[in-house]
Amino acid sequence: MSAVWRAARAAAWRRRLQTAVIGLVVLCSATTAMLALGLLDAASSPFDEAFGKQNGAHVVATFDSSKVSRAQLEETARLPGVEAAAGPFDQVVVAVPKGARAVPAGPLTVVGRAGPGSAVDRVKIVHGRWPTAPGEIVINQRFNVPPKPGALNSKLKLPGGVSLTVVGFATSMSQSAGAWVVPEQLATFKPPTSQMLYRFASAATEEQVRASLVGVSAKLPRGSLGTSRSYLSIKAAFSGPSEDYLPFMTVFGVLGLVVSVLIVGNVISGAVISGFRHIGVLKALGFTPNQVVAVYLVLVCLPAVAGSVLGTALGSLLTAPVLETAFAGIETGTATIAVGAWVPVVCLLGMPTLAVLAALLPALRAHRLPAALAISVGSAPRATRGLRTQRLLGGTRLPRSVSLGLAQPFARPGRSAMTMGAIVLGVTTVTLSTGLTSTILSFSEASSGGEASEFFVRAGRPGMGPTRTLTDPQTEAMLRSLPGTVTVTAGVFVGVHLAGQQQALDVHFLRGDTPSMASQIVSGRWLKGPGDVVVPPAFLTQRGLKVGDQITLKLKGKQTRASIVGEVMEGGPRFIWSSWETLDTLAPQIPADLYQVRLKPGTDAKTYAQAVKAADPGLRAEIDADEGESIDTATVVGFASVFTVLLTLVTALGVFNTVLLNIRERRRDLGMLKSIGMTPWQVTAMTTTSMALLGAASGLLGIPMGMAGHRALVDNVGSVVFPDSMKDVWHVPQLVLLAFAGVTIAVLGALLPAWSAARLTSAKALHSE
Repeated sequence: MSAVWRAARAAAWRRRLQTAVIGLVVLCSATTAMLALGLLDAASSPFDEAFGKQNGAHVVATFDSSKVSRAQLEETARLPGVEAAAGPFDQVVVAVPKGARAVPAGPLTVVGRAGPGSAVDRVKIVHGRWPTAPGEIVINQRFNVPPKPGALNSKLKLPGGVSLTVVGFATSMSQSAGAWVVPEQLATFKPPTSQMLYRFASAATEEQVRASLVGVSAKLPRGSLGTSRSYLSIKAAFSGPSEDYLPFMTVFGVLGLVVSVLIVGNVISGAVISGFRHIGVLKALGFTPNQVVAVYLVLVCLPAVAGSVLGTALGSLLTAPVLETAFAGIETGTATIAVGAWVPVVCLLGMPTLAVLAALLPALRAHRLPAALAISVGSAPRATRGLRTQRLLGGTRLPRSVSLGLAQPFARPGRSAMTMGAIVLGVTTVTLSTGLTSTILSFSEASSGGEASEFFVRAGRPGMGPTRTLTDPQTEAMLRSLPGTVTVTAGVFVGVHLAGQQQALDVHFLRGDTPSMASQIVSGRWLKGPGDVVVPPAFLTQRGLKVGDQITLKLKGKQTRASIVGEVMEGGPRFIWSSWETLDTLAPQIPADLYQVRLKPGTDAKTYAQAVKAADPGLRAEIDADEGESIDTATVVGFASVFTVLLTLVTALGVFNTVLLNIRERRRDLGMLKSIGMTPWQVTAMTTTSMALLGAASGLLGIPMGMAGHRALVDNVGSVVFPDSMKDVWHVPQLVLLAFAGVTIAVLGALLPAWSAARLTSAKALHSE
């Protein structure tokens, strides 16, 4: 074994450039693989692990305390299909005013529990302690960030003169409450609802969860079940954004692996062919065929291991900002967003293994090659290969350097095919990235509403800051009268139930001018009249509906039929839009409290906000910055660009290796050509032309593959449906430029060895023979 090691180490030193190529290729591929696998792991396992540790609730259900007794709710815990249950717990929603340190202003769901532990939803204390007496409260910390300084032991003043001391922060993966107090404290609020936490024997799908909940509520008085939330919706919100990135990462990762296999195989194949004499000498010295194969496999392992280690380390560094962006603003609870230990292990072991497997087939050629034949044949290609093509091109009016260069790929058809395959994938990557960037930028522009700035004017609610003095119609009229206003769309969010389902929908009822998001319709049309509903893709997917179907909306004992008239590009499964006339049939007394205002270009945002505040102190104006969307756009475009650069570099390295092998095999030919007058410029032109031919052919094959990959990706993002106008991003000038991508990659990879060949003197080339 020591002889194999010494021979492999010596071969690696002699072939330093080829060794470096293998190492760089594996490094880039390990980086892309680490990113893709890391995102896949983070999108699934953290939630499941944290949810399992807390024995999370499959369903958090609230019941009307006036319609169902505690004894009846306790009886549901023993029904068939209920694996475990906790409760009933008294529940009330209070309004937190501005200025509280421990929790933001707004509605806060408070639940009375004696302790954090229970059969379902074991709440974890992260700071402080659990409340033990009236006057104390613990806040649900939904994000993996520490509380604000001074929040612990601060006072939380609630409506009715109630003041509570924040004694701790806890977190629940079930998101069962915004805060907890002892049951005695909650009794002072006269809670109207009770909470039950259930774990079901069948809860793998939304349909199973819904069926299990129906089985529980069937035993209770009609109308006693209020709202319910499935853990699957929490999990979807947890992993949804990262799953949108996953298709992109996976495609680029697979492309990187395939390119690596082609290039590593090409490098070792070239090493075997160019090393025929070396193989013959090894066998003549007593190396067995298996030892010769082992020499070439070790030759691959050395740079592959180094490349996988560096690539895994680089991928780990890049994974952190990717995960931070993918999970930004998501309620993570106790879940730790990190890559599992198995991911770097797979990359560290898998990439060298893949490189060895890629090298095995060409290395086996050295196994069966007789020593005498290897020494006598040497490294030059067979004289018959490419001669017919060379003679055919020699009869044309092409410059001699060009005709010789065009014939070179036919001398080594196998090597040329593998190099061309790598260039094809490089062109595919460039095409895919270009189309993806165009689609994402178009989506971002459509989502931003065009050139006009957008304002959201919010009206204060009772108990949440100053209330507005103007009525709803007066507020709309005032906004329309302000200088710079282009359009005003009034709206309000209302929790509405869908007939046959217990989970409430967040319906945004709109009136006035058509909002900018009307441009996001991908099928159907925007709202026009009563009974019109526009929904996101996730709403249709989860319920098996389509545009044109009818649904029934229920609110406070009233119901109305509505038609799904359109589908927008994106949105959650519980969020829909409807017309104001639809709200009038359900609850005509509800006023608008959110106004979307579009401003003329050039209108000063601060001046406009001050004018709104002066007209009514109870109104709050804020610019729509679309920060999250901009981040998502920058992330997708940025990492598509990074992957494109990496794979283009890998492809260029493959071309570099091929040209290097060709030059080493044809040193004698180069010496002869230079001795009869070929200039260095002609040598460079001949060498680059040979690769330019492969690049041109690769461009013709890679562009359709990239276009097909782009369409497959944008059709399967998950939470977004792109309209055809955003998918059809290809134009003739753009395609012409992409056609030169293969030539550019090939020429860039060939330039350095071509310049090296141009500087080679004829005496030195002939002396090496």
